[in-house]
Amino acid sequence: MKILVCISKSPDTTSKIAFTDGNSKFDENGVQYIVNPYDEWYALVRALELKEVAGGSVSIITVGNASDEAVMRKALAIGADEAIRIDAEPTDAYYVSMQIAEYAKANGFDIVLTGKETINYNGSQVGGMIAEGMDLPFVSLASKLEANGNTLTLETEIVGGIQIVEIDMPAVISCAKGMAEQRIPNMRGIMAARKKPLNVVPPADITPLTAFESYALPEAKSACKMIEPENMDELVELLHNEAKVI
Repeated sequence: MKILVCISKSPDTTSKIAFTDGNSKFDENGVQYIVNPYDEWYALVRALELKEVAGGSVSIITVGNASDEAVMRKALAIGADEAIRIDAEPTDAYYVSMQIAEYAKANGFDIVLTGKETINYNGSQVGGMIAEGMDLPFVSLASKLEANGNTLTLETEIVGGIQIVEIDMPAVISCAKGMAEQRIPNMRGIMAARKKPLNVVPPADITPLTAFESYALPEAKSACKMIEPENMDELVELLHNEAKVI
Protein backbone atom coordinates (compact mmCIF):
# COMPACT_ATOMS: atom_id res chain seq x y z
CA MET A 1 0.00 0.00 0.00
CA LYS A 2 1.41 3.34 -1.05
CA ILE A 3 0.17 6.23 1.10
CA LEU A 4 0.77 9.97 0.72
CA VAL A 5 0.19 12.22 3.76
CA CYS A 6 -0.16 15.97 3.27
CA ILE A 7 1.76 17.93 5.89
CA SER A 8 1.48 21.62 6.70
CA LYS A 9 3.37 23.77 9.17
CA SER A 10 1.47 25.88 11.69
CA PRO A 11 2.58 28.37 14.33
CA ASP A 12 2.82 26.90 17.80
CA THR A 13 -0.27 27.90 19.77
CA THR A 14 1.90 29.87 22.21
CA SER A 15 3.27 32.10 19.43
CA LYS A 16 2.53 35.81 19.50
CA ILE A 17 0.54 36.69 16.38
CA ALA A 18 1.44 39.92 14.55
CA PHE A 19 1.40 41.23 11.00
CA THR A 20 3.75 43.26 8.86
CA ASP A 21 3.85 45.08 5.51
CA GLY A 22 0.69 47.04 6.20
CA ASN A 23 -1.08 44.04 7.75
CA SER A 24 -0.74 42.13 4.49
CA LYS A 25 1.72 39.50 5.70
CA PHE A 26 2.11 37.29 8.77
CA ASP A 27 5.12 38.33 10.85
CA GLU A 28 7.26 35.21 11.29
CA ASN A 29 9.86 36.81 13.57
CA GLY A 30 10.23 34.71 16.70
CA VAL A 31 7.51 32.25 15.66
CA GLN A 32 8.05 28.56 16.42
CA TYR A 33 6.49 26.29 13.81
CA ILE A 34 5.11 22.80 14.40
CA VAL A 35 3.55 20.09 12.24
CA ASN A 36 -0.14 20.94 11.90
CA PRO A 37 -1.63 18.75 14.67
CA TYR A 38 -4.47 17.33 12.57
CA ASP A 39 -2.01 16.26 9.88
CA GLU A 40 0.33 14.70 12.44
CA TRP A 41 -1.99 13.12 15.02
CA TYR A 42 -4.70 11.82 12.70
CA ALA A 43 -3.50 11.50 9.09
CA LEU A 44 0.15 10.57 9.56
CA VAL A 45 -0.30 8.21 12.50
CA ARG A 46 -3.19 6.36 10.82
CA ALA A 47 -1.08 5.99 7.67
CA LEU A 48 1.69 4.43 9.74
CA GLU A 49 -0.77 2.06 11.42
CA LEU A 50 -2.07 0.92 8.02
CA LYS A 51 1.48 0.35 6.81
CA GLU A 52 2.29 -1.70 9.92
CA VAL A 53 -0.65 -4.01 9.18
CA ALA A 54 -0.58 -4.25 5.38
CA GLY A 55 2.97 -3.21 4.48
CA GLY A 56 3.89 -0.61 1.90
CA SER A 57 5.26 2.90 2.32
CA VAL A 58 4.26 6.25 3.79
CA SER A 59 5.42 9.46 2.12
CA ILE A 60 4.79 12.97 3.39
CA ILE A 61 4.42 16.00 1.15
CA THR A 62 4.27 19.75 1.65
CA VAL A 63 4.31 22.86 -0.51
CA GLY A 64 6.81 25.35 0.85
CA ASN A 65 10.36 26.58 1.05
CA ALA A 66 13.51 25.32 2.76
CA SER A 67 12.36 26.64 6.15
CA ASP A 68 9.68 23.93 6.18
CA GLU A 69 12.21 21.12 6.24
CA ALA A 70 12.66 21.11 10.02
CA VAL A 71 8.94 20.41 10.40
CA MET A 72 9.17 17.70 7.75
CA ARG A 73 12.01 16.00 9.63
CA LYS A 74 9.70 15.81 12.67
CA ALA A 75 7.19 13.88 10.55
CA LEU A 76 9.97 11.60 9.33
CA ALA A 77 11.01 10.99 12.94
CA ILE A 78 7.49 9.80 13.75
CA GLY A 79 7.88 7.11 11.09
CA ALA A 80 7.30 8.31 7.52
CA ASP A 81 9.62 6.74 4.96
CA GLU A 82 10.34 9.75 2.77
CA ALA A 83 9.46 13.41 2.38
CA ILE A 84 8.66 15.48 -0.68
CA ARG A 85 8.79 19.26 -0.68
CA ILE A 86 7.29 21.04 -3.66
CA ASP A 87 9.50 24.11 -3.89
CA ALA A 88 6.92 26.89 -4.01
CA GLU A 89 5.25 29.45 -1.77
CA PRO A 90 1.87 28.09 -0.57
CA THR A 91 -0.15 31.07 -1.75
CA ASP A 92 -3.68 29.68 -1.39
CA ALA A 93 -5.54 26.41 -0.83
CA TYR A 94 -6.23 25.85 -4.52
CA TYR A 95 -2.59 26.31 -5.49
CA VAL A 96 -1.38 23.94 -2.75
CA SER A 97 -4.02 21.35 -3.60
CA MET A 98 -3.29 21.32 -7.32
CA GLN A 99 0.46 21.06 -6.71
CA ILE A 100 -0.09 18.01 -4.52
CA ALA A 101 -2.63 16.53 -6.94
CA GLU A 102 -0.20 16.79 -9.85
CA TYR A 103 2.55 15.05 -7.89
CA ALA A 104 0.22 12.35 -6.55
CA LYS A 105 -1.20 11.59 -10.00
CA ALA A 106 2.29 11.13 -11.40
CA ASN A 107 3.40 8.76 -8.62
CA GLY A 108 0.50 6.35 -8.23
CA PHE A 109 -0.54 6.56 -4.57
CA ASP A 110 -3.30 4.30 -3.24
CA ILE A 111 -4.44 6.69 -0.52
CA VAL A 112 -3.92 10.43 -0.01
CA LEU A 113 -4.56 11.56 3.58
CA THR A 114 -4.93 15.07 4.98
CA GLY A 115 -5.81 16.42 8.39
CA LYS A 116 -9.31 17.86 8.63
CA GLU A 117 -7.92 21.42 8.51
CA THR A 118 -4.96 23.54 9.55
CA ILE A 119 -5.07 25.32 12.90
CA ASN A 120 -3.90 28.62 11.41
CA TYR A 121 -6.41 28.95 8.52
CA ASN A 122 -9.16 26.42 9.43
CA GLY A 123 -10.24 26.28 5.78
CA SER A 124 -10.78 22.50 5.44
CA GLN A 125 -10.46 22.89 1.66
CA VAL A 126 -7.32 21.06 0.58
CA GLY A 127 -8.56 17.46 0.77
CA GLY A 128 -11.59 18.04 -1.42
CA MET A 129 -9.61 20.04 -3.94
CA ILE A 130 -6.93 17.34 -4.20
CA ALA A 131 -9.65 14.75 -4.85
CA GLU A 132 -11.16 16.94 -7.57
CA GLY A 133 -7.74 17.53 -9.12
CA MET A 134 -7.10 13.77 -9.21
CA ASP A 135 -10.70 12.82 -10.14
CA LEU A 136 -10.87 10.47 -7.13
CA PRO A 137 -13.52 9.73 -4.49
CA PHE A 138 -13.26 11.84 -1.34
CA VAL A 139 -14.47 11.26 2.21
CA SER A 140 -14.34 14.26 4.51
CA LEU A 141 -13.81 14.28 8.28
CA ALA A 142 -13.43 10.53 8.64
CA SER A 143 -13.02 9.34 12.23
CA LYS A 144 -12.17 5.71 11.37
CA LEU A 145 -10.42 4.09 8.42
CA GLU A 146 -9.89 0.39 7.72
CA ALA A 147 -8.44 -1.23 4.62
CA ASN A 148 -9.44 -4.65 3.29
CA GLY A 149 -7.80 -5.48 0.00
CA ASN A 150 -8.70 -2.69 -2.41
CA THR A 151 -11.65 -1.48 -0.30
CA LEU A 152 -11.62 1.23 2.35
CA THR A 153 -14.27 1.32 5.07
CA LEU A 154 -14.68 4.67 6.81
CA GLU A 155 -16.82 6.18 9.53
CA THR A 156 -17.87 9.82 9.65
CA GLU A 157 -19.99 11.59 12.22
CA ILE A 158 -23.28 13.03 10.97
CA VAL A 159 -26.14 14.74 12.78
CA GLY A 160 -27.68 12.14 15.03
CA GLY A 161 -25.32 9.27 14.32
CA ILE A 162 -22.46 7.64 12.43
CA GLN A 163 -22.23 7.14 8.67
CA ILE A 164 -20.30 4.15 7.31
CA VAL A 165 -18.85 4.52 3.82
CA GLU A 166 -17.08 2.01 1.57
CA ILE A 167 -14.96 3.14 -1.38
CA ASP A 168 -12.33 1.57 -3.60
CA MET A 169 -8.76 2.78 -3.75
CA PRO A 170 -7.28 5.08 -4.86
CA ALA A 171 -9.04 7.71 -2.77
CA VAL A 172 -8.51 10.92 -0.82
CA ILE A 173 -9.49 11.12 2.86
CA SER A 174 -9.49 13.98 5.35
CA CYS A 175 -8.96 12.75 8.91
CA ALA A 176 -10.71 13.97 12.05
CA LYS A 177 -10.66 13.15 15.76
CA GLY A 178 -10.84 9.44 16.46
CA MET A 179 -8.74 8.41 13.47
CA ALA A 180 -5.59 7.78 15.55
CA GLU A 181 -3.71 8.76 18.69
CA GLN A 182 -0.67 11.01 18.82
CA ARG A 183 2.76 9.38 18.63
CA ILE A 184 5.84 10.92 20.19
CA PRO A 185 9.04 10.39 18.17
CA ASN A 186 11.71 8.49 20.09
CA MET A 187 15.46 9.01 19.87
CA ARG A 188 15.86 6.18 17.37
CA GLY A 189 13.27 7.78 15.10
CA ILE A 190 14.87 11.20 15.41
CA MET A 191 18.28 9.84 14.45
CA ALA A 192 16.85 7.81 11.56
CA ALA A 193 15.02 10.88 10.23
CA ARG A 194 18.34 12.54 9.45
CA LYS A 195 19.12 9.87 6.86
CA LYS A 196 15.70 9.53 5.27
CA PRO A 197 15.28 11.09 1.82
CA LEU A 198 13.82 14.57 1.59
CA ASN A 199 13.22 15.25 -2.09
CA VAL A 200 12.73 18.75 -3.43
CA VAL A 201 10.72 18.92 -6.65
CA PRO A 202 9.85 21.92 -8.86
CA PRO A 203 6.27 23.19 -8.81
CA ALA A 204 3.77 22.59 -11.58
CA ASP A 205 2.63 25.54 -13.68
CA ILE A 206 -0.49 26.47 -11.71
CA THR A 207 -1.94 29.94 -11.14
CA PRO A 208 -3.32 30.77 -7.68
CA LEU A 209 -6.96 31.89 -7.63
CA THR A 210 -6.93 34.09 -4.53
CA ALA A 211 -4.65 36.47 -2.65
CA PHE A 212 -4.71 37.77 0.91
CA GLU A 213 -5.31 41.53 1.05
CA SER A 214 -4.98 42.13 4.78
CA TYR A 215 -5.11 40.55 8.22
CA ALA A 216 -6.50 41.87 11.50
CA LEU A 217 -6.39 40.68 15.08
CA PRO A 218 -9.71 40.10 16.85
CA GLU A 219 -10.92 42.82 19.18
CA ALA A 220 -9.69 42.53 22.74
CA LYS A 221 -12.14 40.80 25.04
CA SER A 222 -13.89 42.99 27.56
CA ALA A 223 -13.59 42.34 31.28
CA CYS A 224 -15.78 39.63 32.72
CA LYS A 225 -18.66 40.88 34.87
CA MET A 226 -19.59 38.73 37.83
CA ILE A 227 -23.28 38.68 38.80
CA GLU A 228 -24.55 37.29 42.07
CA PRO A 229 -26.71 34.21 41.36
CA GLU A 230 -29.74 35.70 43.10
CA ASN A 231 -29.55 38.95 41.10
CA MET A 232 -31.42 37.78 37.99
CA ASP A 233 -32.80 41.23 37.17
CA GLU A 234 -29.31 42.68 36.71
CA LEU A 235 -28.27 39.69 34.59
CA VAL A 236 -31.28 40.07 32.30
CA GLU A 237 -30.70 43.83 32.00
CA LEU A 238 -27.05 43.36 31.00
CA LEU A 239 -27.86 40.63 28.49
CA HIS A 240 -30.57 42.81 26.95
CA ASN A 241 -29.01 46.29 26.95
CA GLU A 242 -25.25 45.66 26.94
CA ALA A 243 -24.64 42.26 25.33
CA LYS A 244 -27.79 42.60 23.18
CA VAL A 245 -28.29 38.85 23.00
CA ILE A 246 -31.90 38.82 24.23
